[in-house]
Amino acid sequence: MSLASENPFPSSGKQTSRSLLVVADLETSTMLFDHLVNQNWQIDYVENNEAVLALLKQKPFDLILTSQASSAKEDLKLLRQIRAFRPHTRMIILTRESTPQDVIAALRERAFSYFSKPFSYQSLAEMIRMALDQPSWDDGIEVISATPAWIRLLVRCDLGVAERMVQFFLELADLPEEELNQVSYAFREMLMNAIRYGGRFDPDKYVEISYVKARNAVGCKVKDPGIGFSLDELYHAAVSNPLDSPLRHITYREAAGLPAGGYGILLTKHLVDELIYNEQGNEVLLIKYLNNEEPGEKQILQGPTMLL
Repeated sequence: MSLASENPFPSSGKQTSRSLLVVADLETSTMLFDHLVNQNWQIDYVENNEAVLALLKQKPFDLILTSQASSAKEDLKLLRQIRAFRPHTRMIILTRESTPQDVIAALRERAFSYFSKPFSYQSLAEMIRMALDQPSWDDGIEVISATPAWIRLLVRCDLGVAERMVQFFLELADLPEEELNQVSYAFREMLMNAIRYGGRFDPDKYVEISYVKARNAVGCKVKDPGIGFSLDELYHAAVSNPLDSPLRHITYREAAGLPAGGYGILLTKHLVDELIYNEQGNEVLLIKYLNNEEPGEKQILQGPTMLL
């Protein structure tokens, strides 16, 4: 049964171009109110996954947001059923509990994104906006092979797809809070560099990612489609500054007309234990050693800007 008549997000009166179907739960509806109330979207509500299928058979929606009350497996079953008659519908999965196997399954089923508790509602709202604003494609992230201990992916050279990949990484990594924060920042920095400098934002090119979790360490390899570079010639980056001139790269950036920045690789070196480039400079390996404690509570990261 549709709950559209009880929609807590009043219409702005503007013409609607995007449609969102929410499997309602009180917590999600309340927390998302401030983020979505002024958006120019048609937002409908239903009580459960069965009602989603019934309503989608009557009309299409651009995005489905599942309820925290359902499991990831139930939501993935729903996504497979939707694909049978509305193959390009996007879904963001919300769930209270999750495993790496669930996240891998979501990647294989081409879910748009995935959030397990606890998570930032700001990050979720930004992901909803991205899902409704991006061009319609379904193949931005491709699973080559995957087990909870070793996963290989291809990621399209597109900033929006990269942000989706970072969120999946946060769910997949299965690390204690401090290590998750450090490794996810380092991963995002290297992924963005690969897409920007190696892929040149070409949506026909892909970055290859491998993530391995061993007992005492995690490793992440990022390979871009570019020609590579030499760290010795990276004068516009802070990592190349001599000890007696820690801000030298700023002069090079100004001369080249580059914006302020250039600290990504240097900061990444301080967040992981090993940062290793191949000879060509188009592959980088991140290694973080672990203390063998059980994973703690997952940190709530406040949106993509927290990782910049």
